[in-house]
Amino acid sequence: MTAALESDHPPEGGWTTDDLDALPEDGRRRELLDGVLLMSPSPTRIHQSIAALLMVALDEDCPDGYDVTQGVEVRINRTRSFIPDVLVTTATAAAREPSRYEPHEVVLAVEIVSPSTRSIDRVLKPALYAQAGIPFHWRIEIEDEGIVVYTYKIDPVHEVYTETGRWTKFVDTGEPFPVNLPVDRITPRRV
Repeated sequence: MTAALESDHPPEGGWTTDDLDALPEDGRRRELLDGVLLMSPSPTRIHQSIAALLMVALDEDCPDGYDVTQGVEVRINRTRSFIPDVLVTTATAAAREPSRYEPHEVVLAVEIVSPSTRSIDRVLKPALYAQAGIPFHWRIEIEDEGIVVYTYKIDPVHEVYTETGRWTKFVDTGEPFPVNLPVDRITPRRV
C-alpha cells in the first residue's frame, strides 16, 4: 500500500480504494482509474478561483434537498475513484459529513479543464460519470473568448451525456435546479 507508493510500483493487481484509504493525508489529489493511480499537479490559481466562485454561486441558488461542495471524492467502485472540482449532492448524503460520496448521491459533477488533464477532463471523466449514473455534468473551459460552460444531461439508456448548452454569457438551465448564472460571476479577476 504505502510501500507501493514509495517504491513507484503499484500493488499486485493494481491500486484499490482500500489502498487509497491507507495512504497518508498529505494533501495530494489522488484518483483511481481501473486500478491505476492518477496524481494531478496542483491546480492553478485561475482553476481554483473558478471552482470557488462557482461553488458559492451554485450554493446561493441551491434549493433544499441539495448541497454544493468542491473537491470531495466520488467512489465509483473498488478501482475507480474521482474528485470533481465542484459537485452537487443530495442533502441527505451531505448530512452525514462524508469524506467521499457514492455515485447515486451525486446530482452534478463539474470539471474545470486544466492543460495537464485535458483528455481526462473532456473525455474520460464524463464517460465514466455517465456510466456511474450521475445525472448531470458540466465542463468549464478557459477559451480565447473567456470562460465557456458546457452543460450535459445523462441519457440513462445509453449511459452517455448529451449536451444541453454551451454558455458564454449566462448559464441558464433548469437542471439539476433552476440556475441563471452570469458567467462573469465565475470569472476570476485576472484571467
